[in-house]
Amino acid sequence: MLSSGPVRQVRRGARRGFSVIELMITVVLAALLLALAAPSLSTWVRNSQVRTVADSLQNGLRLAQTEAVRRQRQVVFFLTDSAACTTANTASANGRFWVVRTVPLLDGEAAEVVQCGTLADVAAGTTITGPTALCFNSTGRVVANASPGGGAACVPDASGLHSYDVARSGADRSLRVTVALGGQTRLCDPARTLSDTHPDGCPT
Repeated sequence: MLSSGPVRQVRRGARRGFSVIELMITVVLAALLLALAAPSLSTWVRNSQVRTVADSLQNGLRLAQTEAVRRQRQVVFFLTDSAACTTANTASANGRFWVVRTVPLLDGEAAEVVQCGTLADVAAGTTITGPTALCFNSTGRVVANASPGGGAACVPDASGLHSYDVARSGADRSLRVTVALGGQTRLCDPARTLSDTHPDGCPT
């Protein structure tokens, strides 16, 4: 008859947990992996902030064009530093917020705020370079208007292409939002040229 002693020893060994040395090695390895991943994680966060700001900018521009066509009247999109979403907002180059509002058709007619959005305010260190204001007419095209309200001035680019560059300190990529004269708005990568192999590139 076999003794039950060795069997009990095996069972006790099977229930044994981590030793202090094994636990310390695990913690050290985890710390090393975290230290190696930290720079990449930081860059990824900054790239995500650039994308968030560029998406908000693109959505605001598309909204302005859509509302101009829907309302059959001129609408202005402009950047501002005011978080308040009112008709008192004034245009500001590289502003942290955007405003879409109607352009009065007649003297004495009040402008109406359509919608507002947040840009660089949600991502400190993000910069936006581009037109302070763009006006869209009832057909959705970009048009000139020296005084659409809010201290803005819509001056279409002679090339017919209007660009907003979004960048962030510490990010390894920037993004660009382009608006064609016909109102077509798209998000692209300025590091690439638009082609069959790079559909996400920007037009030259």
